[in-house]
Amino acid sequence: MTSEKGEESVKYIHSINWLLEHLDDPNTCIVDCRFNLADPDAGERAYKQAHIPGAFYAHLDRDLSGEKGVHGGRHPLPDLQVFQKTVEAYGITDETVVIAYDNGDAMFAGRFWWLLSYIGHQHVYILDGGFSEWEKRKLPVSVEIPAPKQGRISLNVQQDWIASIEDVKKAALEKGGAILIDSRAPERYAGKVEPLDRVPGHIPTAVNYFFQEGLNGSLWKTAEEQKERFHKLNSMDSVIVYCGSGVSATPNIIALKQAGENSRGTKGAVS
Repeated sequence: MTSEKGEESVKYIHSINWLLEHLDDPNTCIVDCRFNLADPDAGERAYKQAHIPGAFYAHLDRDLSGEKGVHGGRHPLPDLQVFQKTVEAYGITDETVVIAYDNGDAMFAGRFWWLLSYIGHQHVYILDGGFSEWEKRKLPVSVEIPAPKQGRISLNVQQDWIASIEDVKKAALEKGGAILIDSRAPERYAGKVEPLDRVPGHIPTAVNYFFQEGLNGSLWKTAEEQKERFHKLNSMDSVIVYCGSGVSATPNIIALKQAGENSRGTKGAVS
C-alpha cells in the first residue's frame, strides 16, 4: 500500500508520509521492532546505530514474549500486565497513536501490533514499508534513545483473538470447523525443510498462505489485492491463523482483516 494509492488501510497501516506529518506530534508513539531470528541481538544493534527519531525499541524475546516453558512454543505470549508496563514506559495512553515498524518484513511489527490490539488498544498501526523504505527515501534518522516516559493504558483483553488448542484440534479433525491457515513458507508447510521446529510439515487440513505474499516487497498490498489473495475462503467461515511461534502469522491476520475476514491467532502453534 503506497501513499499514491491513498490511505486505503488506515485501520491497520499508516504510510511514511503520514508519519512524517506526525513525527513531532506528542500523541504519536513510534516503536522499532526490528529483529533477526538467527541473531537475536541484531535488531537492537541496528536500532542503536540508527532509528526513526523518537522511536523506542521493543525486543521480540525480551519485550514481546514470555518465558519459555514445556508448552507455549518459541515465543509464548508475555504476561499481559508486564507487557502493559512495558508499553506504558513508552508513554502510551489509551489515546496515543502508536506506529510500529521493522525492516519491512512486517512480522515483528505485526507481533507488536497484535499484542497491543489484543490488550484492547484502539490506535495501533504498522508503518508501510518499514525502516528499509524510510532509509531508501533518505529520511532523517537518530541515535538518541528516548528516556522512559509514564503512560497509562487500560487492559481490556480481546479473548476472541485467541484460538485454543481444542479449537485447532476441532478445525483439523472435524468437518465444518474453522479454516486453518499456515502462514509459513511453502517449503516449511510441505515439510521439505524445517530449520526451527522439531516436527516438519503442517497441521492436518491447513491451507498455506505465505505471509510475505501479502506484501509487494516491503509495502502492503491493497485491501482489494488481499481480498483477491483470499478469494477461495468463504467470508462466513471462521479462520484460525498459525505459524511456527506466533510471529509470522500476524501479517496474515492483518491482511485477512483488510480483506474483511474474521481471523483468530493461536499461541505458538506448531512449535
